[in-house]
Amino acid sequence: MMLRIIFLVVAVLGITHLQAQDNSDWPNLKRYEMKNDSIKEIENRGDRIVFMGNSITEGWAYHMPEYMNGTPYINRGISGQTTPQMLIRMYPDVVDLKPVAVVILAGTNDIAGNTGPSTIKMIMDNIKGMAEIANANNIKVILASVLPAFDYPWKPGMGPNEKIPALNAMIKSYAAEKGHVYLDYFGKMNDGNNGLKADLGSDGVHPNKKGYAIMAEWTEKAIQKAIQ
Repeated sequence: MMLRIIFLVVAVLGITHLQAQDNSDWPNLKRYEMKNDSIKEIENRGDRIVFMGNSITEGWAYHMPEYMNGTPYINRGISGQTTPQMLIRMYPDVVDLKPVAVVILAGTNDIAGNTGPSTIKMIMDNIKGMAEIANANNIKVILASVLPAFDYPWKPGMGPNEKIPALNAMIKSYAAEKGHVYLDYFGKMNDGNNGLKADLGSDGVHPNKKGYAIMAEWTEKAIQKAIQ
């Protein structure tokens, strides 16, 4: 009960702070509302896995639709989103679907400044908030590292090649401290200069089908480790 109250306070403060930007639906709660309602009507066999994230999570649906279709995997990625927006979405898009586990991949858009300036600590606090909400609702937590990006083509000069490794170190440490599973995409996809390997994506940020295939292999291992 206390976590839900804290969550609601954070949500209200977050929306109020950014009302000048958008008064309609800043966290995009409407995006999956109808799909969530339909999922709730389907028998839950206790094997649902929700993927919470941004465009990289959303991209599974376009590059590897077979990975999501025909499985109990539920894609709740929204392009461009930052961690405060995802934190607000945790109850309707994750908890209320009663999954056995959630894969959280978040932070790169915060570093890019999509919804304003963010420090690494601010990003990590939001990721911790998501993990705590999931854990309090008996949902296993899989924390994914942010994918490598040397620079952002839509916003150059934000230093993701330095900030992403720093954030990932914090995510890994927190996962170990709390007993969550750490899913290391960065180590598998790093070109050696903290950028995305050229053959795994077309813009240096978003994976292509080959990139997602690598991610799928390691995601499966992480899911099995989390739910065993």
